[in-house]
Amino acid sequence: MSNLVLIVLMVIGGVAVAVQPSINALLAEKTGFLQAATISFAVGTLILLLISLTSGQGDFRRISEADWWQLTGGLFGAFFVTMTIVGVPRIGITAVLALTIVSQLIAGLVMDHYGLFGMRSIAIDYKRMLGVVLLLAGVFLVCKR
Repeated sequence: MSNLVLIVLMVIGGVAVAVQPSINALLAEKTGFLQAATISFAVGTLILLLISLTSGQGDFRRISEADWWQLTGGLFGAFFVTMTIVGVPRIGITAVLALTIVSQLIAGLVMDHYGLFGMRSIAIDYKRMLGVVLLLAGVFLVCKR
């Protein structure tokens, strides 16, 4: 996959992340927030299962080789989706997304710096720190009422 294709797909993924909380929040009005999160994950799981089984790539049988903590990604995803469902009606889509993005970047900065989870280490420098500080200022402006 070329970098251009990857960039386009990441942009589409970013739009999907912006759209998903609103759809889930509207579903929650009818079903409840935990039920909406469950439905969201169930639909996503079914789609991914179909794609996984028909793609001819990977092997579910190798799950036994994974460390226990490598299976916790779904837990974090479920927490995130549930919190967006709760947050969007209360503080708005823009605030939820701004808080999400800056939180991800701060966590990423720390994880990069220490090379957590076996990833390569990328030191925190003043440019990266300034970028996060500017994003924090943006989040403050977005969230201030």
